[in-house]
Amino acid sequence: MEKEELLRRLRRELDGEEELTDDEVRQRITQLLSGGAGETYLPLKERSALSRELFSAVRRLDLLQDLLEDPTVTEIMVNGPDAVFVERTGTVERLDLAFPSQELLMDIISRVAGACNRVINERSPIVDARLPDGSRVNAVVFPAALNGPILTIRRFPADPITMETLLRYGSITKEAADFLQEAVRAGYSMLIGGGTSAGKTTFLNVLSDAIPPWERVITIEDNAELQIRNVENLVRLEAKEANMDGAAEITIRDLIRSALRMRPDRLVIGELRGAEALDMLQAYNTGHDGSLCTIHANSAQDMLSRLEMMALMALPLPLRAVRMQIAAGVDLLVHLGRVSHRSRCVLEISELDGMEDGELRLNRLFAWDDKEERLTRCGEWKHTQKLRRYRRRSGPITGSSL
Repeated sequence: MEKEELLRRLRRELDGEEELTDDEVRQRITQLLSGGAGETYLPLKERSALSRELFSAVRRLDLLQDLLEDPTVTEIMVNGPDAVFVERTGTVERLDLAFPSQELLMDIISRVAGACNRVINERSPIVDARLPDGSRVNAVVFPAALNGPILTIRRFPADPITMETLLRYGSITKEAADFLQEAVRAGYSMLIGGGTSAGKTTFLNVLSDAIPPWERVITIEDNAELQIRNVENLVRLEAKEANMDGAAEITIRDLIRSALRMRPDRLVIGELRGAEALDMLQAYNTGHDGSLCTIHANSAQDMLSRLEMMALMALPLPLRAVRMQIAAGVDLLVHLGRVSHRSRCVLEISELDGMEDGELRLNRLFAWDDKEERLTRCGEWKHTQKLRRYRRRSGPITGSSL
């Protein structure tokens, strides 16, 4: 019996039985294959492989499951049923892999969206979701996608990346790592910026390891990806889209406003994309020192321009008023990116040095040196009041410097 026919029979059997456990589904598959043994003899090895393929098709991600279990794959890109690409160690390659039908790919996308209580169809053709292991998923289907269903999966390492990992990779220097970790402990609010796939979320996770474990931290994300490990008093909030059952949309703005009533010591916001930037600035300016968030930008200076633009999306405020909020609330900016050898690195660390003639000023502390191919110290930290207070309470951290 052909695999496609077995898969159709299996799906008919499982229709309406979503509560079955994985073990129960495997038993159904075994029974199905045993029932067809008289028609076509299958050696044990082939039967086991077919059983695994059928299970992956109905409970996992079918042809993509092996890629998800491959620790070297960091990104999976499906451009319609006939074009599958992956990224390994910073290099993108096309695979000799194709889905037998567009319907099968669409079924996978629908199951991923449904598991996150989201719907994707012609009326709502774009969805952001996540897999149980925390991998980030984006899907676009007809009519927005013209060459078939598009699926992009950003995978995260099974073992969380730490600052020590980044040091081994050469993504940051020991001096800069010590600087940032102590700045987090001392309560400096930061923006982490970079382009697509620059490692912003990963670096946000790494910095969160330095948050004192006794603080109350609230994370706010479109899709819950952060893995803060050392904080016991942790609240995780996730935005939700409106659905066809009448559930109202819950936006990042809603979550920030609610979080401020939860007595947080710090907010950790996954990514700023729009008008919620104004709410974030208000949080930064109302006693939530040490808050962290990420933003898409091409440089530290560009972070400020984008932050201004997004804050003005919320209210038509005078630009000077927005800049004053930024100057008062944001302390440090960390810019990430890819260098010539395609690895992700910290390219710049700057402090926000107030305003002059109505313009925000940056003081660059660390910058990427192309000749040395490393992050180098290029300026002195000016606004060290929080650091001095922290050191009076705790004593200096070995290796840190003003």
